Amino acid sequence: MIKTIRHKKSELCSLAVLLALFSSGASASQSCVAEPSVVNSAPSTSAMNQSQLPETMTKEVESAVRRTLDYVSAPGVIVGIQTPEGIWKKAWGVADPATGEAMKAGMHTRIGSVTKTFTGTLLMQLADAGKLSLDDTIDTYVAGVPNGNKITLRHLANMTSGVSSYTRAEAFLDIFFEDPSQTYTPEQLLNFALPASPEFEPGASFDYSNTNTVLLGMVIEQVTGKPIEQSLSAMILEPLGLTNTVWPGNAADMPDPFAQGFTLQGNAATPEQPSNATHWNPSWGWTAGEMISTMDDLLIYGRALGTGKGLLSPAAQQTRLTSFPDPMGYGIGMGCAAGWVGHTGELPGYNTTLFYHVASDTTVVVQANSDIRSGDCSDEEVLPNNPTGISCASPASRVFEAVSVALGHPFSMTAPE
Repeated sequence: MIKTIRHKKSELCSLAVLLALFSSGASASQSCVAEPSVVNSAPSTSAMNQSQLPETMTKEVESAVRRTLDYVSAPGVIVGIQTPEGIWKKAWGVADPATGEAMKAGMHTRIGSVTKTFTGTLLMQLADAGKLSLDDTIDTYVAGVPNGNKITLRHLANMTSGVSSYTRAEAFLDIFFEDPSQTYTPEQLLNFALPASPEFEPGASFDYSNTNTVLLGMVIEQVTGKPIEQSLSAMILEPLGLTNTVWPGNAADMPDPFAQGFTLQGNAATPEQPSNATHWNPSWGWTAGEMISTMDDLLIYGRALGTGKGLLSPAAQQTRLTSFPDPMGYGIGMGCAAGWVGHTGELPGYNTTLFYHVASDTTVVVQANSDIRSGDCSDEEVLPNNPTGISCASPASRVFEAVSVALGHPFSMTAPE
């Protein structure tokens, strides 16, 4: 979700880095999703072929992943793919270096900013039901937001509100890294962000701000009259049968089985000895990044996110798939590039990518139990055996790029020179 660096660098979410790419590689007359209406004819996810992918395809993908693992700074990685031809899942490495426990495809990991897609989906569901409008201003729901009478829910959802991210606030970073076990309320998170807001007029620019999605969570709670976890369960998890996707609240425990997560963030971490962030309190991420899930659930959800099946009406999904600035960009709670829609998730200890390729009906999920980047990462701390001569990337992001190329639908996860 975040990439809060212990040396107080500006926040870097892996998706935010990707967004630097969105102004290159296509003409402004193109749309990221060439034919959004194609989702209306897609079968439900429950009707998808559950047999194994053809061996020729899995061999090519597996070879691509194996070649990439030497350049990934993570103990373990899980990769899952679903296409109309079938499904494939495989894990590499270890879930716990201390015990040597192997990484397994059914393990829980924290999914960070993939949570934002759930929040965006709830927002769209409420708009679809006529219970709110994307053009409502935030001051209708939350008082005290600078420019609140001009910032719409759409501005918050597509990261153009101008509200500063609390994860860039020095005060937040000092407190969080001193004691990652603390519990935060949404109101406390806002208090770190609002003094630095606005950074620009609504709609004037793009800025990936976690505060935007926290505000949307507060709106959803007001409109539904329920805690966010109840709405998530009733409106997304239960309809899709996502039995292993968890809203942990301020509980630091992980459901079994789970992978230990490692980071160079925090006051105690060093390149020689990364910190184990598995049980850091996730409440600071709230609706911007605190959820937990597994590969099976994420494959189901990733396709539902891309098609809208089981979540939104065709008209609402059409709105969402045309919400990206052409030719690519960030729309309503998710990003789009090269025909792939979805999100990355990155927070201390974990990195996740969840993307759906609309034209080929392909879902790809990668989970890694580290958020440590590798490659030529400027002055950012890396592991002692860090590979050089390659672009800087997070573990799951680098693996997803390799998988996308192997599938014939390349999505570059690294910024151009």
